[in-house]
Amino acid sequence: MASSGQVSWKLEDHPKLPKGKTIAVVVLDGWGENKPDDYNCIHVAQTPTMDSLKQGAPEKWRLIRAHGTAVGLPTEEDMGNSEVGHNALGAGRIFAQGAKLVDLALASGKIYEGEGFKYISESFEKGTLHLIGLLSDGGVHSRLDQLQLLLKGSSEHGAKRIRVHFLTDGRDVSDGSSVGFVETIENDLANLREKGVDARIASGGGRMYVTMDRYENDWDVVKRGWDAQVLGEAPHKFTNAVEAVKKLREIANDQYLPPFVIVDEHNKAVGPIVDGDAVVTFNFRADRMVMLAKALEYQDFDKFDRVRIPKIRYAGMLQYDGELKLPSHYLVSPPEIDRTSDEYLVYNGISTFACR
Repeated sequence: MASSGQVSWKLEDHPKLPKGKTIAVVVLDGWGENKPDDYNCIHVAQTPTMDSLKQGAPEKWRLIRAHGTAVGLPTEEDMGNSEVGHNALGAGRIFAQGAKLVDLALASGKIYEGEGFKYISESFEKGTLHLIGLLSDGGVHSRLDQLQLLLKGSSEHGAKRIRVHFLTDGRDVSDGSSVGFVETIENDLANLREKGVDARIASGGGRMYVTMDRYENDWDVVKRGWDAQVLGEAPHKFTNAVEAVKKLREIANDQYLPPFVIVDEHNKAVGPIVDGDAVVTFNFRADRMVMLAKALEYQDFDKFDRVRIPKIRYAGMLQYDGELKLPSHYLVSPPEIDRTSDEYLVYNGISTFACR
């Protein structure tokens, strides 16, 4: 990749657009063209503005791919999310995004050679490795197969005691799919136990009610997760996670399952986070992990009473906020993206205004 010093930043004059005009670049999240049928909401809706743009100047109308491998996602089936590709606008190249970055790191084994994994692995000898995140194969915030590989790889690289704190989906995947996902992870954990690893599910809850709030909308969501994951306290206690999900689905759907903890025969939580433990939030998408990251990492945190603040080694799957440098440790490094449209405009003295 060429550095800034090796790049010609000169912008050639556009053959048709006159100078001095204001140009708008508008990114419409969730908007696109697909098979025109009754299930395509954009096709069914009245869209006079877009219709006039397309029909009024067809020679200027272009369709671009904003999903799948065209924007750095693993497969064509990956729809991505509202951030994918935004940070690479104008770069003229495809950069691997969150999910694919994790896939590559897991496939190559480099994830276990990085500073982030080395940091958390210092807790493996005496402490527990806690994995917190969305249990789903939707590919928007996390992926089930990545969690499975991380469980296997962590055990092979020294983790002797592992606890999974999962959040059920029902938003990016169908409601009710949680039961199958939990059964799959329970089977994987049972296989690890046969190999001598103390691996169990410790807690759970629905993504919209436990842990995964965003934009600091409702800190009580994060607190409910903190109480279950860190303190080992929740209004519902079970000895089996599959039973827990099936039972709680009688009163709520996957998104809104109330928090629960798994307890032993003495009614004691099997996996609270304590001093000396390691914690990984395995979501690769940032927006619904930032609040928990703040609670886990900030000493002067004041959004709710944490009651107990364990001295842990914490890492995110990726760094969730580059400006805040949060978390300070992460398993997979973000892509280094240069030569974007913004950079070209700056080098050519063109004023810009951006909002979202």
